[in-house]
Amino acid sequence: MLQSGSVNGFDITLTDPGILWLRFNTPERLNGMTAAIKRDLIETLTQAQMDDQVRIIVFTGSGRAFCAGDELGGYTDPADEETALTAPIHAGHHNALGTFNGLRTISQQLNTTVRRLDKITIAAINGITIQTGLSLALACDFRLAATSARLGSATLRFGLLPDEGGHALLLEHLGLSQTLDFVLRKRIVTAAQALELGLVSDVVDDDELENATQRLAEELARGPQVALRMAKRSIYAAVGASWDGALEDIAAKTAIVDHHPDAREGVLAFKEKRAPKFNAWLEQS
Repeated sequence: MLQSGSVNGFDITLTDPGILWLRFNTPERLNGMTAAIKRDLIETLTQAQMDDQVRIIVFTGSGRAFCAGDELGGYTDPADEETALTAPIHAGHHNALGTFNGLRTISQQLNTTVRRLDKITIAAINGITIQTGLSLALACDFRLAATSARLGSATLRFGLLPDEGGHALLLEHLGLSQTLDFVLRKRIVTAAQALELGLVSDVVDDDELENATQRLAEELARGPQVALRMAKRSIYAAVGASWDGALEDIAAKTAIVDHHPDAREGVLAFKEKRAPKFNAWLEQS
């Protein structure tokens, strides 16, 4: 079971009702990512997926950044051995094949892990959000931004590519024309511009970000977890599916959801004109 505490590059806090906060804790480096931090995030998310006490996962940063991208030298920066969750391995990037392996096994795997979670994810974007930070936020299901936040890909400013999947995530959110404009012109946008583009769900005052995120997380955490998670998976599956494939997928999931205790409670509560009390199966486990 996940425990609250500090690990390599981020703090873990679990609050009721099942809200897991992952807060990047290197503000002096603008919460820049290293290969070691990414591996520990993957391990933490794997544990969270398998832990029934976790319902919602929130990512946020400390200081003035959410995450300003990869830390310079982050491929060779060793983990803090006292707090690391995973054993050290070679991070790759020492030659062409090493770069391919490092991206596929570590950098891209982090965003793949986030997207494959069936539990709902929220990015509370508190400040500067660039490259790896932007891709991680876009991989989440909800994005709330503080007014002072700034978001961009910006890899082309260094002659580099958005190689952790940022191009595909931007394409999902912006479409072809806007993605080309965003990436090729190296745009870094304000929170208000990000909202207009559809990159974030909402923008709130800086000092209200955590309260707004907590309210959203509690709303989602108290909802019917089985139905919420299956709805999420069906929506993502439908993005790349045919009409027939999307219908087949949601029919299979409906066969489970319709016969779950949460569905019976939802119908009964409607008939009795009261608020439903979902997730008894979780609270008893």
